[in-house]
Amino acid sequence: MAPLALMLVSCGSEAPEAAAPVATEAAAEAVGEVPVMGPERHILAFGDSLFAGYNVAKEDSYPAKLEAALRARGINARVTNAGVSGDTSAAGAQRFDFTLKSMERTPDLLILELGGNDLLRGLSTEQVKENLRDIITKAQREGIDVLLMGMQAPPNVGPRYAEEFKAAYADLAKQYGVDFIPFWVEAVADKPELIQSDRVHPTEKGIEVLVGDTVDEVIAALPKS
Repeated sequence: MAPLALMLVSCGSEAPEAAAPVATEAAAEAVGEVPVMGPERHILAFGDSLFAGYNVAKEDSYPAKLEAALRARGINARVTNAGVSGDTSAAGAQRFDFTLKSMERTPDLLILELGGNDLLRGLSTEQVKENLRDIITKAQREGIDVLLMGMQAPPNVGPRYAEEFKAAYADLAKQYGVDFIPFWVEAVADKPELIQSDRVHPTEKGIEVLVGDTVDEVIAALPKS
């Protein structure tokens, strides 16, 4: 199966293994020296192993590298990594309340990334949609803005299922007026050199590429006030 397909259908259940840290100064160099200013912007990155940082060091996970990239842009961001390897959308919906209550303050932005493990298990798209809806509505009731990270299914699951799965994210984004990235792993999904030997998860360099490809959308999703 091609890396693209595997990136979409498996988000891992094994515990992450430590890897050598990758310097994050590159992000700062790319945009120049920008002083970090303004009040802290709290972001909750809520998802599965693609956020948890499968087989990479904690500081090399997507949320950690995203925080570094935002701060390199002068944004006083603090990103909480609430990724759990192997989580389905149902598992995420079950732990979302607890996650919010465990935080010192309500986040300004929720980045929601779930669904790949549902796809792996062949769960119904309506079930995925309902679970994501539950998380989105709870976040909005708390006054939290939402950025939904969309996923797409590979062709081998069948055209009807693939289209329904893709549409579920777009429908939710439109219905609830949330910011939306239709296919957030697109920048690495067809690049095997940016995917680990499991042909599923991005390497440290792949995570850097994903951050670079999505940081502008994250900035745009932050509440203006």
